[in-house]
This record gives sequence, C-alpha cells and structure tokens, in this order.
Amino acid sequence: MTLETERLILRLWEEGDAEDLFRYASDPAVGPIAGWPPHTSVENSREVIREILSALETYAVVPREVGHAVGSIGLMLGISSNVGIPDDEGEIGYWIGVPFWGRGLIPEATREVMRHGFEDLGLARLWCGYFDGNERSRRVQEKCGFRYHHTAENVPCQIAGLLRTEHITCITREEWEACHGGVAPDGR
Repeated sequence: MTLETERLILRLWEEGDAEDLFRYASDPAVGPIAGWPPHTSVENSREVIREILSALETYAVVPREVGHAVGSIGLMLGISSNVGIPDDEGEIGYWIGVPFWGRGLIPEATREVMRHGFEDLGLARLWCGYFDGNERSRRVQEKCGFRYHHTAENVPCQIAGLLRTEHITCITREEWEACHGGVAPDGR
C-alpha cells in the first residue's frame, strides 16, 4: 500500500532502501532520542528493513523532491503496540533524518497515517509517545491534535540496559473528526 500527501510518498520499505536508511539512521542524533541505537552498517540497515520495517503498516517516508527514503512512519495495531491497546486502536511511531528536521514533513506524514487509521482502517483511537527530552516529537504530536494521556516510567527501549520515561498521548476518532469536520484535509 502507498499513501500520498502533497509533498510525500509513504510506501513500503524495500531492501534496496538500505543505503538510504543507513545514511540517516546511522546519525547518533536520530536513533537514541527515539529509543534505538544508530545503525552500524548498510547490512545492519538491510537487516532492520527485513526484521522490523517490513511490518504491516510501516512506511518509508519519501519526499517527492528527493525521491528516496529519508525516514519512517508506522502504525502498530492492537497488540503490536507497546502501549497495551485493543485491536481497534493503533500507535503511531516515526523518525526522520536530520537534514529534513524542521520542514514539517513528519507532521504531514503523521496526519496522513491518522487519516488512514481512522478512515480506511476504522480505528477508534490513535496513540503516540515520546521519550523525555524529545521535544521535536512532542511538538509533532501537539500539531497533529494528540493530547497528553499519561507518563510511563522505566520503559525499556532497544538500547540495551537503558530505561526511559515515556509520555503517552492519544486522540479519538471523534476528536479527529471534530478537527477535520469529518473530512480529511485533502478532501477525502
């Protein structure tokens, strides 16, 4: 499946994306703030594509002006989420390479995944989270209408031995519809 916005194509990851993934995911400013270690090689990135990014509802973020993957966004449904949610709810996770920070691309991608989750998949509620100190991620969630729900302490992440504090936000389908008048921003 492919999702599209004015500036982005959100498409499935392919093993051929490994070099682009490594280019952005090897930056130590990206992974650790999101809870995962920087990628160590193109082969490491290829393995991540095969084992993690090939999950259902996980998309490469491809700016039309660039033409290659510069980040990732995913929708984890029900038990595939680490928030402990029912099957009719989903959790959105995302990251983008440093050269693309501050351009509004992740809020744009998040809004499209929200539309997809509520309209196409019929989800009742969407969740999102950010670790202490990740102000960029907090701002994305606020811009997209997510509201603070709770804070979880001592949350394990993909960095061995590290426990983090995570702030969890959510938005219901009704709240999303109220913001969009029941119609997605692109008129759908």
